Amino acid sequence: MNTIGWYVSGREGTDMPNRLRDARSPYLLQHADNPVDWWEWGDDAFAEARRRDVPVLLSVGYAACHWCHVMAHESFEDEQVAAYLNAHFVAIKVDREERPDVDAVYMESVQALTGQGGWPMTAFLTPGGKPFYAGTYFPPQSRHGLPSFSQLLQAVDEAWTQRRGDVTESAERIGTALGGGARVEAGGGPPGADRLDAAVARLTGEFDPAAGGFGGAPKFPPSMVLEFLLRHHVRTGDHRALAMVEATCERMARGGLYDQLGGGFARYSVDAGWVVPHFEKMLYDNALLLRVYAHLWRVTGSALGARVVRETAGFLLRELRTAEGGFASSLDADSPPVEGAAPVEGAFYVWTPAQLRDVLGDEDGAWAAALLGVTDAGTFEHGASTLQLLRDPDDSGRWERVRGQLFDARLPRPAPGRDDKVVAAWNGLAIAALAEAGALFGEPSWVDAAVGCADLLVRLHLDERGRLLRVSRDGVAGTHAGVLEDYADVAEGFLTLVAVTGDPVWLSLAEQLLDVVLVRFADPTGGFFDTGDDATDARLAGLRRPQDPTDNATPSGWSAAAGALLGFAAYTGSDRHRTAAGDALGIYDALAARAPRFAGWGLAVAEAWLAGPAEVAVVGPRDDPRTAVLHAVALRSGSPGAMVVAGDPDDPASAVVPLLRDRGVVGGAPAAYVCRGFVCELPATDPDRLAAQLAGPAA
Repeated sequence: MNTIGWYVSGREGTDMPNRLRDARSPYLLQHADNPVDWWEWGDDAFAEARRRDVPVLLSVGYAACHWCHVMAHESFEDEQVAAYLNAHFVAIKVDREERPDVDAVYMESVQALTGQGGWPMTAFLTPGGKPFYAGTYFPPQSRHGLPSFSQLLQAVDEAWTQRRGDVTESAERIGTALGGGARVEAGGGPPGADRLDAAVARLTGEFDPAAGGFGGAPKFPPSMVLEFLLRHHVRTGDHRALAMVEATCERMARGGLYDQLGGGFARYSVDAGWVVPHFEKMLYDNALLLRVYAHLWRVTGSALGARVVRETAGFLLRELRTAEGGFASSLDADSPPVEGAAPVEGAFYVWTPAQLRDVLGDEDGAWAAALLGVTDAGTFEHGASTLQLLRDPDDSGRWERVRGQLFDARLPRPAPGRDDKVVAAWNGLAIAALAEAGALFGEPSWVDAAVGCADLLVRLHLDERGRLLRVSRDGVAGTHAGVLEDYADVAEGFLTLVAVTGDPVWLSLAEQLLDVVLVRFADPTGGFFDTGDDATDARLAGLRRPQDPTDNATPSGWSAAAGALLGFAAYTGSDRHRTAAGDALGIYDALAARAPRFAGWGLAVAEAWLAGPAEVAVVGPRDDPRTAVLHAVALRSGSPGAMVVAGDPDDPASAVVPLLRDRGVVGGAPAAYVCRGFVCELPATDPDRLAAQLAGPAA
């Protein structure tokens, strides 16, 4: 698979000093042969802008971004546009996945100026880094009220050279506005039961009963909200919450958002019915959704949930796993262009009735077209259709044969490029999902993959100071410091490995990461900043230190940190970590009622807080099948945020985990201890009794 990406302009041998040729980011390398004189973000670029007394053009995107490719093809490959840009600006290209801190701060200026955000992000900055104008995609010719990119460059240059005072005033005004929004007040304690009930009521009002999900088009998988609703259902028995999860999961899995042949989910649906996706596939979406569907199966036994878990895990291992054992960031939305044409979105995934007949023959082709919603009119572009599986096939054996034939038939199609950089946070999510799903579904190879990925993060991403580096590629670590979500999500992954493998080394490593969180990321008023106090870019600090408790495509670093801290406290009894988690959850007391769609993971952690969370110590010889049965029952519990560990009382390593200390077998039989706040019920040696204890009310 093409790991750097097919999207380059073909200017081999040019004399243009494009500095991106030395970059490690696949996204930056996609622009390495542009005629634009790109710089990477850093002191040298801003010093050059000061020396020349010109503004900075900041362009932010990522490798799988369709409109980033489009704007690059239309504008950044154009010789005349590039010549003007080079003469009047210093152009900086940033991979938002490498530098989420840069993206976060300047995206606020885009949203403040335009009322919306997105990528590519286009911002104009003073040589000091202050934004004075910003937007997203700009076309090559003016349309739909947008100026052309060339017109925009000329207008900005004219303002800079002839109305510098206006530009400076605008930059100061925007900078002041950004600085004024820098601090988030965490508020009181975690949301109580009434607040979480109010969040469910608000979500019920925003729920789409026809298609599942929340709101209208474009529609994104609400992974963190689904986790909250599942936990709320388990804690309270609220069937409204479960019904929203079941309907949303079914519609997403049956629609074009889901790859019916290869497994895995696209980034979002451009329509409200999950029919036509934006075809990029992101590691974080698939890790989060793998866990959601595993938890749905755990609660309901859903056959659809089980199928999606197995297919999505297969997709992750087949298409995103790197040679070093990590997981690549994404697959592009677009297939490679042919003979210099524009990139083709979705070409790898869509079908016409004629293509189905060519592969399957007339009879099976017609059957597959009816089953998969492939019509002569098409649901996508040029008469092609996305594949939907709106009902279970009447002949499962026939479907598996047809599915295999179609999967094999599309392999020779030009495949979307892969961004194979390893992002620490997203790999932490993948570790948690694969480890937990592997344990639940009896797939040790998934657990092995999770452990291998965790080993890679320790080996490459954890430096000699115990600090995380955000990215690596081809076995070489980058230089960018990890942000809060990296520490929190990797700690979450390590804690999940404690639950699944019982290896105490993962608890020690999680503690190391969380200590950095408490020392370097904590806000004295409660909650967290997104960058460490010793790793915040000076130019960004002059605007504001990034801080955001709300979820985006992934759990916010703030809520992920709260969850990992709470989990660690459950294993260790650490009041310091539990108190920090509770303080961080204070912000979600307000968000629960006002904006629960953007606080799903914080609310899920709050459900765990209300449930205890349950602390389950399974004690018995590792080779005793009764130990394995009790461990499996504990892992099958849907008790919100339950932390499980199994240990052999004869193994001194087990004593490293405080939850296992001073707990032994009962009458010679393996036993499970269900505790909350390290106060335990009577030990259970019978699996049914253990299940009943975990299903009971929180203490």
